[in-house]
Amino acid sequence: MLNLNWRGTYTDLIGRIFHGVCIFAGEIIKAFKMADLSQLDWASRLGEDEQAQILDVRTPLEFEEGYIPKAININIYEPQGFLDALEKLDKSKNYYVYCRSGNRSRQACALMNNLGFTAAFNLEGGIIEWQGDIRQ
Repeated sequence: MLNLNWRGTYTDLIGRIFHGVCIFAGEIIKAFKMADLSQLDWASRLGEDEQAQILDVRTPLEFEEGYIPKAININIYEPQGFLDALEKLDKSKNYYVYCRSGNRSRQACALMNNLGFTAAFNLEGGIIEWQGDIRQ
């Protein structure tokens, strides 16, 4: 509601408007989260996230060579199969996505954004820079 009896200074008014814009922008960011995260941030968020699901978008052969525990392998190099598999996932979960170096997983996160997923986090540097557990 607009208060026509405003008695504050111009600076106060600008400050209040800026604060409102920041709150609005924050709500938009909360509506969809997609980010490139460092190894430390990715692992930290993953460990605290009860809605987390890990996606490995490498080929099945790469996956067999070693993967992050609890990861689901969906090969981004098989476009139709990849899209079909994404459509079966719960779009309200938070997806932690990785590949070998971070490039394919960044593309996967962008695609997930376009498909309506609410959160997708790319692992910068991929599994080749991963310092956590790897299963074989």
